[in-house]
Amino acid sequence: MDFSSYLCNNFFFRYAYHKTMSTGTLYKDFQKRFKLFVSKRPDLVENTLSNIFTMRLIGNKTHGDLAEIGIAEFIHQFMYDFDSRHVGKDLFRAKEHEEDIVIINELTKEEIPVSLKAYGDGPLQLSTDRDAKMFPKLSEYGNSITDKDTIKEVFRSEAFQSLDSVNVMPLIYREEKKECNIMVFDFDKMKRRTNKILLVKEGYKYDEELKKIVPAKGRTHPIYMFIDRNGKYICEVRYGGAAANALQRGFWTHTKNAFNYFDSLTNGWISYEHNLTLVQLFRLALNSTENGHKNANIILQTDIDNFKQKTR
Repeated sequence: MDFSSYLCNNFFFRYAYHKTMSTGTLYKDFQKRFKLFVSKRPDLVENTLSNIFTMRLIGNKTHGDLAEIGIAEFIHQFMYDFDSRHVGKDLFRAKEHEEDIVIINELTKEEIPVSLKAYGDGPLQLSTDRDAKMFPKLSEYGNSITDKDTIKEVFRSEAFQSLDSVNVMPLIYREEKKECNIMVFDFDKMKRRTNKILLVKEGYKYDEELKKIVPAKGRTHPIYMFIDRNGKYICEVRYGGAAANALQRGFWTHTKNAFNYFDSLTNGWISYEHNLTLVQLFRLALNSTENGHKNANIILQTDIDNFKQKTR
């Protein structure tokens, strides 16, 4: 029995199951479905990610915007139980969430807002904390928060409630190795494992070997750092004052330093290749007519249909 037949035969069971799920849980269910699908057809996601990261040849930021429409179309074309649409930048000011795409569960018709991030392997912003509530809230508790009940109180506070609805899909790449990974941060695990929250001021850093804060050069704004019981870094809340820019505030983590707090939807790092033909296609598309684009779309859709029917 192939994968599509398996899903179809279990339709009624899955429908009853999904009707009992919350919106937050739906995104986790999507992650499981995506991961299972990729395990069955890794060639599909490898092809899409190769094309997305080829866009870095056009511009360093181009791949991020095109990743949004590329992943939305990937879900639309290939995933049986889900559909997706790109939200569009023109809706930015009206958005309640930090979403770039919306994933639609085809069984329940519930919509899951998702923020797509395309970052190098390193610092990763998970939430902008646009109302600048997190850092001031942590400041109320002083420089060191170690009491378990107090930490739980922090996560239950209004300032941190937004983390319960942050659905982030990070596309992480290692350009020098031409490797990429879709890595999702586990907020629930982070909350369970946080053992202490420490203020790291300007001119200091947290030393994992010494398990304490030591003088260091480079930091210009304070952060609150979340540490697990082994003294390992999990995530951080960056300076939240009015003078801070987008890179100096919000909820951040580090893909290299907090690898154990991520789940890989691609089942690990995958290699990608640059598609120079795609770059040429963009050159031609930008100088051809809409009629030419319509003809090209027919050819491309036929190619996609053949690709997804291909037996590996």
